[in-house]
Amino acid sequence: MDKAHPRMTLPRFGAWLLLAAVVIALDLWTKHLAVANLELYRPVPITEWLNLTLAHNTGAAFSLLADGGGWQRWFFIVFASAISVFLLVWLWRLPLTARALPVALMLLLGGAIGNLVDRIRLGYVIDFIDLHYSNWHWPAFNVADSAIVIGVILMLIESMLPPRRPPGK
Repeated sequence: MDKAHPRMTLPRFGAWLLLAAVVIALDLWTKHLAVANLELYRPVPITEWLNLTLAHNTGAAFSLLADGGGWQRWFFIVFASAISVFLLVWLWRLPLTARALPVALMLLLGGAIGNLVDRIRLGYVIDFIDLHYSNWHWPAFNVADSAIVIGVILMLIESMLPPRRPPGK
């Protein structure tokens, strides 16, 4: 092990995994509430710019590939599983000096697994957050999608910051 750049420890790895578990639990819980309380494609206005609208998304972000005929379910299951393994390996290899990157990776992992659970169980992802302005609507999304977006933003921020030196340098 490179002593100049100490790496992840098992307890720290477990602590980071807890963040991903919280994202997964929050995502699945809010989807459960949406299914239990909303009718499919019937908006419930919350504010002038926010509705809760239950939707089933067989595609990816913005319903990309939603009309794929069914093959996309298995593609996205394999893709999300591979990405999840990649994120776990990346987290394990991070130096202890990493700042926002561990948070970003666990938000991505939690989001990927949250949507993966839906795809495996249901064949589609449950979306229910509907942002809009007048008649313009952003595609419906969920907590997992939000975690993924925040994770990507944190990764971009981390990539723009200067590298941190290990303590004592």
